[in-house]
Amino acid sequence: MTAPAPTSASPTARHLWRRARGLLLAAAIIAVTAVALAALRSGDENGALDPRSAAPYGSKAVSRLLSEHGVRTKVLTDPEQLHTSVGPDTTVIVPFPDSLGDDRRTALRTATRRSGRTVLLAPNPQTTAALTQSIRTADPAQVRTTAPACGLPAAHRAGDADLGGFRYSTVAKDADSCYLRDGKATLLRVPHAYPAGPSTAGDTVLLGSPDPLYNKHLDEHGNASLSLQLLGAHSQLLWYLPSMTDAGPAPTEERGFLDLLPSGWSWAALQLAIAAAFAALWRARRLGPLVTEQLPVHVPAAEATEGRARLYRRANARGHAADALRAATRTRLAPRIGVPLAEAHRSESMIPALADQAADASDADGTRTEPAALRSLLFGPPPRDDTALIALADDLDRLERRVLGRTGPYTPPTDKDVRS
Repeated sequence: MTAPAPTSASPTARHLWRRARGLLLAAAIIAVTAVALAALRSGDENGALDPRSAAPYGSKAVSRLLSEHGVRTKVLTDPEQLHTSVGPDTTVIVPFPDSLGDDRRTALRTATRRSGRTVLLAPNPQTTAALTQSIRTADPAQVRTTAPACGLPAAHRAGDADLGGFRYSTVAKDADSCYLRDGKATLLRVPHAYPAGPSTAGDTVLLGSPDPLYNKHLDEHGNASLSLQLLGAHSQLLWYLPSMTDAGPAPTEERGFLDLLPSGWSWAALQLAIAAAFAALWRARRLGPLVTEQLPVHVPAAEATEGRARLYRRANARGHAADALRAATRTRLAPRIGVPLAEAHRSESMIPALADQAADASDADGTRTEPAALRSLLFGPPPRDDTALIALADDLDRLERRVLGRTGPYTPPTDKDVRS
């Protein structure tokens, strides 16, 4: 008789590809999407109030218009560069003065004493007090279209503009309070009003809101005219964008992980939890009595066995497969060695009777008949890998062939055996 071909226990490349292709496809889609988004966003979009950004809240449009009128825009991130570049023919704009620490504020105040004009966008009361003098800050007002209502030539020529935010007042002479909201200015121009020390004859402009400089609002009302006149008063514009190191000291209060998450994530997590609960209810197994029905086709036993084996292999359930093989062998061997079927799955009954039957058998086929070996074969631990599972199946088959060969052809158990 020709020996059966050996069964491979290692998964093939085709099986590995079929298992991993879904994950690989999802990873490829995520990677391609991330690269595409990075490529689309890396060109023009940098940040809010950045003269290189074409985003809705960038200021690239203002920079382009200024360059067409001969004003050169230079972006600075280091206060030392600002100190060496500022002069009477320069305008300095600080989009985020509130982000500066005390040391950076002092350096900025010292450097801008020599500038022709300094424009501060929406400084809060603390920043205003640190960078200027004799200026008071009131609570912010809503941004809306407002008339200039002042004698400042730039505001008079620009007309209505979108202003609001913080409101300012001063007792300084020769100051211009424009775009008033409840009697306080949302655009305030004062001569250089720093603490005692040398300064040029320039001025300082405080805007309560940066809305006129945004790309999305520049073409509305007189925003473009007002921005060009405020920032284009001199031939060079120094656009100071503070870096992360310019920020003040970190707060000493410890923050937990949940404090770092945006507030919207809590609602999103709640919605996902509700959706998961409904999905679980929808897919949950409905308990109830078993209902028998006539199968539409007859499934051969060999196909059912092969399908069950494939399920075991996919789940790596070698222990369950080994238990099924051992239980089937014990059930078939029990009637042949005089053990009732009710005792077939007890080692105390099976092993002595099976050892007595096979004690004088030849070991030419390699099957061991010692009680310890029989107990390990029929009641042992699960196999370590697929190769050990195949070896276990072969040993069980040899043992069953030996016992059936000694006791004659196989006959099904009688009703008496089943009852016993």
